Amino acid sequence: MLQIEYISKNKLVVRDQSSIDILKKGYFGVFENKILKLNIFEVLYLIEIRNAVCKKKSTEVTFAELLSIFGNSKKFMAKYFTYKDWRDRGLIAKDTSFFKENSNKAPIKEYPSSKLSLPQYHLDGTFFSSDLVSIINDNEKGKNLYENFWLGQYGSYKAPERGKSNKLDIYETYFLLEKNILNTTSFNKKKILSAAKSRRKDFLKLFEVYSDWREKGYVIKTGFKFGTHFRVYFPGAKPVKKEDKDWVHSKHVIHVFPKDSRLLISEWARAIRVAHSVRKTFILAVPGTLPNKKITPDFILYHRRGGEAESPDMFPPRYAMLSLSEEEYIGGKEFAGAIKEAKDKKLELILAITDRETAVTYYKVKKILLKGSNADYYEIDWLQP
Repeated sequence: MLQIEYISKNKLVVRDQSSIDILKKGYFGVFENKILKLNIFEVLYLIEIRNAVCKKKSTEVTFAELLSIFGNSKKFMAKYFTYKDWRDRGLIAKDTSFFKENSNKAPIKEYPSSKLSLPQYHLDGTFFSSDLVSIINDNEKGKNLYENFWLGQYGSYKAPERGKSNKLDIYETYFLLEKNILNTTSFNKKKILSAAKSRRKDFLKLFEVYSDWREKGYVIKTGFKFGTHFRVYFPGAKPVKKEDKDWVHSKHVIHVFPKDSRLLISEWARAIRVAHSVRKTFILAVPGTLPNKKITPDFILYHRRGGEAESPDMFPPRYAMLSLSEEEYIGGKEFAGAIKEAKDKKLELILAITDRETAVTYYKVKKILLKGSNADYYEIDWLQP
């Protein structure tokens, strides 16, 4: 039977040589001065799963008693459930204090970039403040903007022949106002911005992301059908259906997560699930100039290589885990801070989310390089351990 000693709240150790030999093979704890030092999550796991016994002097300290001693710390059960799940999959998770210099390089995905070159039109349009929509009055130039730059919607959605006007959404409207291409009757740029901000307080942060991608040649349209702010088409995409070919479909969606905002984890996970169910890459945009909040990841993780579990004595860690729960909020500053901490350790960040049934879902966060951008962008994808 595995024997653990409770010396103090900060000192949980194994002195029994037989127990040490077994636990070292499973990569539990840190061995120093002939003693194996364990953290509380390792102790709980060993008691619950490996039938270990923890004693304070000669008195047993039960699983429930340990929970009552340690359980007041923030996200304690989320950390334990995610640690337990990773271990149950035959994989190694270690306390961040175990981390040493890592020779890995956290992967970055570079996206192509081109320069948007719009015609020097001077268009008149009508803005409808209650709908946040503009109509371009010049049908011919409006059609050109739609067909060659995919700005607005000429005619009807997927049926441009059914109509003779181009309709711009609020982001397209404000973008063309900024470019001095569009002039709207009755509403100037200031009034349109006021109307947009009265409907969406975070309009300028969403527009910052919209404009950033548009300027680099991407087509950005509404992501409403997919539960996100925008859907994305790569440079060169056109809305016109060619003979014997289907419509061009977007393969990416963007959800904007400003640094000064907070988001319920369950809502965020829902948006990712919808995107993945329609085979679209989920991109999280984090605009804003607020400083990141330093967040230390909860565990460092070893994964698999060639189907075999990686071990600390053979491989460097692959990921840093941030443990979260379904009903928890996370802020943009916290998210950006966790990303930075993982990146500084040359690790990819894993968000491990435990639901109310203690099932754990893993999301891998990979940084996107969009040249010339001041915002931070990340691909979020499921990870199957």
